[in-house]
Amino acid sequence: MNPGLRAFVAVADHRGFGPAAHSLAITQPALTKRIQALERETGLSLFTRGRHGATLTEFGAMLLPQARELVAAADEFTRRAHRLSRCEEGRLALGFGLSTIDLAPLAVAAFRRSYPRVEISLEDLPSSVQIDRIRTGELHAGFLRLPVGDNLQQRVLRVDQLAIASTDPVPNDIIGWLGEQPLVRLAHAKGSGLAAQIDRLCAAWHIRPGTLHETHDLQTVLALVAAGAGPALVPATAAHIAPPTVTFTRLDDPAAVWNVGIAWQPAQPTGLIANFLAVLTHQAS
Repeated sequence: MNPGLRAFVAVADHRGFGPAAHSLAITQPALTKRIQALERETGLSLFTRGRHGATLTEFGAMLLPQARELVAAADEFTRRAHRLSRCEEGRLALGFGLSTIDLAPLAVAAFRRSYPRVEISLEDLPSSVQIDRIRTGELHAGFLRLPVGDNLQQRVLRVDQLAIASTDPVPNDIIGWLGEQPLVRLAHAKGSGLAAQIDRLCAAWHIRPGTLHETHDLQTVLALVAAGAGPALVPATAAHIAPPTVTFTRLDDPAAVWNVGIAWQPAQPTGLIANFLAVLTHQAS
């Protein structure tokens, strides 16, 4: 930006060269040179100087509003550049899955409080889809089932496990009872990780429960359980979104447990990820 514009606005605001020079932290002769250079450039006289300071000429008064806009725009440009350099502004695309349906929104809300100028998108996606999109750069990070492979950075946030969601009491012989139950299930396309976890548990217990209903939404699964349709195997953390009539029986077996966390691409150039992880760390402490 032409330094004469800022000098012009300063002299107009302070109605004198001395106070204006002080506000700009420059000498009065340097300020005078800037005004003279601007007057030569425009071919106009901008001020008249008298005993009571500097007064805008008619041309100066006409140009002052536009000069203010230009100075304000230049200042905002500089402020925004600084925000971008500190990664306090930008866009962050995140994914989340079934086991983080409560964790991810809380983390995003905390981040928004600290970085209100960052635009955040949060999309409900299976872990496998999140991994693919993180690798291609469509997502900056994802809350998902771990592990995710060696080419992505990851951090464990908590442990989740399978639980039986039901409205009827679960008997002590859980394995025998579960093997005879037709289950309300989440479709494999929507929750492939959950389906694989259920398959591993059933293989470990040598049972093959049937399928009563299949739906593409976890909340619908829980709603069907609440309506008395039948039990379901779901992440224990689904209790955060379940109707109050649904009870959860956690299954304490190694085949029923998995890690949940956040993953991101280490080659991702944005520092927004570092800021987001810092907020996560602070939130967990």
